Amino acid sequence: MSRIVRHIAVSVAATVCAVWMPLAAAQSAPVAATAEEAAQFSRCMAGLKPAAAAAGVSAATFDRHALSVAPDMSVLPLLNRQPEFSTPLWDYLAMLVDARRVREGRERLATHADLLRQVQARYGVDAATVVAVWGVESDYGQNFGQRALLQSLGTLACFGRRQAFFRSEFFELLKIIQRGDVAAGDLKGSWAGAFGHTQFMPSTYNRIAVDFNGDGRRDLVNSIPDALGSTANYLLRSGWRVGQPWGYEVRLPRGFNLALAGRTQRKTLREWQAMGIARIDGKPIDLPADTRAAVLAPTGVNGPAFIVFKNYDAIYSYNAAESYALAIALLANALRGEPGLVQAWPTDDPGLGRDERMELQRLLISRGHDIGKVDGMLGRASREAISKEQARLGWPQDGRAGVKLLSTLREGR
Repeated sequence: MSRIVRHIAVSVAATVCAVWMPLAAAQSAPVAATAEEAAQFSRCMAGLKPAAAAAGVSAATFDRHALSVAPDMSVLPLLNRQPEFSTPLWDYLAMLVDARRVREGRERLATHADLLRQVQARYGVDAATVVAVWGVESDYGQNFGQRALLQSLGTLACFGRRQAFFRSEFFELLKIIQRGDVAAGDLKGSWAGAFGHTQFMPSTYNRIAVDFNGDGRRDLVNSIPDALGSTANYLLRSGWRVGQPWGYEVRLPRGFNLALAGRTQRKTLREWQAMGIARIDGKPIDLPADTRAAVLAPTGVNGPAFIVFKNYDAIYSYNAAESYALAIALLANALRGEPGLVQAWPTDDPGLGRDERMELQRLLISRGHDIGKVDGMLGRASREAISKEQARLGWPQDGRAGVKLLSTLREGR
């Protein structure tokens, strides 16, 4: 948000949405503080009142909404866990750019066609990209996250790393409530504070959210027009170039030097083409020869490679992780009906989409494993069941769900 949300992951400076909720694992129940922690939290909250006032939070708002918050200690371990950085890329993309998300995204494109045309007319961002962000961030509004933001951000403002950052976000959240844009009870989202259809952090919300439906409030929780308009506004302000592609899959020339790859390693299109970089489908790149671009080879020379332009950077800024940006870009391609990747990922055991994960869960249940709800979200119980099946098969026990395991269980082995 401008960097929409500033990323909570170690070594990442800024982003739009702090954490992608479905991938961040099932919501855990709040963990109460010890008596000592509760006392520390109360002292911390009381001590924040002057800083909140300096940030524009009224004493009445602070007393009503901050001083009544109880800490949730379950958010602290999540500070060091970020799926965009710990999940193999092919697994991450299999979860986000799967058949169900494409199918439901196309349904949203049809349902909201008039709205999306208005959004594109105002901000210049195409409908498929806006809907792709919506799909990845909240599964088209089906998963906002269930953590009370006042509780999560309040806890992070007083405990753990990056307290100064979370205090600022906590104050921004209080200002949203104070302004009356969204009721406090509707402010639920990720453990790190992102909320709404497209998971804005409070500071980004206050800077960039728009009242697209004209009702006098900027409401990214209850208003799809406000959410999609705000997302397009964010991308435009992040450098979106109207009418340009985000990038293309390319074929790398033999002997390509991987040291030249990377999002910040910019050369002109003319220079890349002189090295032998070309679209993998053989079509021309219809952009001026002096267009600045980067080449990505996220899994090395044996995996898919891409040439990317300014619009990829705008997507990347929404959540500063290469895997996240590729998920948005590739989902947008799929929503437009474009063919998938030509080059396969360098693995003999690809990841599973949601429908396949649900099938795997049903197979695990049929074998006597108690994994709870069949929902395609592989939480602790599902991973433990997978590990037990891997042990039975004599495989490494990593708890990972891949095509090999699904195929083996389908065969009744």
